[in-house]
Amino acid sequence: MAEAEAKVQETAAEKVSGNLVQYRVTEGVAVLTLNDPPANTYSYEMMRELDQAILAARMDEGVQVIILTGQGEKFFSAGANIKMLQEVTPTFKYYFCLHANETLSRLEGTPKLVIAAINGHCVGGGLEVALAADIRLARKGAGKLGLPEVSLGVLPGTGGTQRLARIVGKSCAIELMTTGELFDFELGAQLGLINQLIEAASHETFMEQVMNYARQFTLPGKATRAVGMIKRSVQTGAEIPFESGLALERELQQQLFLSEDAREGINAYNEKRQPQFTGK
Repeated sequence: MAEAEAKVQETAAEKVSGNLVQYRVTEGVAVLTLNDPPANTYSYEMMRELDQAILAARMDEGVQVIILTGQGEKFFSAGANIKMLQEVTPTFKYYFCLHANETLSRLEGTPKLVIAAINGHCVGGGLEVALAADIRLARKGAGKLGLPEVSLGVLPGTGGTQRLARIVGKSCAIELMTTGELFDFELGAQLGLINQLIEAASHETFMEQVMNYARQFTLPGKATRAVGMIKRSVQTGAEIPFESGLALERELQQQLFLSEDAREGINAYNEKRQPQFTGK
């Protein structure tokens, strides 16, 4: 049965996987890889493929965790393709930014855990993509972080000004963006941009460790509905008044109390055994 389900997932992944964003599913984890080496810069075409992959992972009931990473050893992503921006009209640039915002908001709003596996340099729009993830893991010593758009005479226009300020605070965010400073992953961890630094000799070893990390959030060991509700409560609650956030939390908790997983978790605790969650 498990082998049959795996083949169905592989077939579905093949249909979604594009030239610029590779998509595969294994053991409840969807891996989305930005694929335009060496810098994995994104164009409108890549964002469309990323949007499609996000929707596929969202709708796939066999997917409980989403990993977003870059192809190769050097870059997670260097952001938007600057040559493309030089050639298009201001109107195209506006709608390009609008669609990128919508895509990353869809990623952020998907009630499944999203992990950015930062395998190399993650700057400009690349960092903006990573900021839309729930958890950011980085390969120690593999690159730099930063939002240097000011050096081009523009601002971080794919959610950077908003998400960075919410993570590191207004003053620090303004300093980082107005100086355009690039900094190592260690400082990123100190600032709260990176959740964990992972020592790995290669991209493959790094991704193996990321996959091991991601599997702790999959069935049957983790109540994935509860994980999704926690994410929704935090993401939505942070943007609304505190009392409204508490009301949202209560409503989500009530939905979970009615779930099979909550019954299983409570029964397993009282029976002193490991729970076997089903995501229902």
